[in-house]
Amino acid sequence: MDAANDLVALYWTISGPVEVHAGREWSLFDLRDRCAHAARVGFSGMGIWHADLEHVLETRTLAEIAELFHEFGLRHLELELLQDWFLDPSDERRREGDRIRELFWDAAPVLPTHHVKAGNIPGTPCDFDTLTERYAELCASAAERHDAPVVYELMPFDPNVPDLETALALVEGANAPNGGLALDTWHLSKLGIEPDVLRGVPAEWLRWVELSDGRRENMADQVDEVVNHRELPGEGEFPIRAYVAALRDAGYEGPWGVEVLSEKLRRLPIEQIFDRAYATAGAQLR
Repeated sequence: MDAANDLVALYWTISGPVEVHAGREWSLFDLRDRCAHAARVGFSGMGIWHADLEHVLETRTLAEIAELFHEFGLRHLELELLQDWFLDPSDERRREGDRIRELFWDAAPVLPTHHVKAGNIPGTPCDFDTLTERYAELCASAAERHDAPVVYELMPFDPNVPDLETALALVEGANAPNGGLALDTWHLSKLGIEPDVLRGVPAEWLRWVELSDGRRENMADQVDEVVNHRELPGEGEFPIRAYVAALRDAGYEGPWGVEVLSEKLRRLPIEQIFDRAYATAGAQLR
């Protein structure tokens, strides 16, 4: 499989029974088992959430994690998620965010890191000029420590970057060589961004794409929907194949992440999680 068809099993898809943003976020599936199943079905890499990385580091070193990826031929790693990096340095939330940043800055040069993801899941407000300035600072800090891009994820709950136009203004304003966008088909669909619009996005800012399906009509509890009720690619109502075609036309040539936050998926045995995630996502690329 060439690089443009590589699939990366992202953390929340393959974590198993965790408590997303509400308790134990680290996986009960051993990292070796995750690597083995990723390689078995054909994934080219995986994702790790910061709490899971901290848990894994209680029993393995970064060098040992890197060796696991090498042993199973996994070439791509997503490190997720940087938050609160745009807050004032005196803010307690910023200090916790900086701690996670240091964890990632230490890990990124040792592991086969494809990118580090930044975002704003809590929906914390920030002046746009300040956000742009601090995103540029974040990218500059990363460049001093490792070669992985720092991608900003567009998502519906972010009051500072509510649409694609603003997301492009952010990365263009920061103008960081290691900056760019992370686009998720779930978020694109929920924001009402149609596939054809993406053909106009400059390829230089298309750093990362994730595949996730769902239904167009919002559930009553949208937070519950986004963390528990997504669907595997091709099993919902979103135009996944059309998004893939549009992004390829725009010049995206990187691997594709599979990010499906689904309570029913997390309950399955590890073998079935990997089998189903790879089979459904792979079908959208063909």
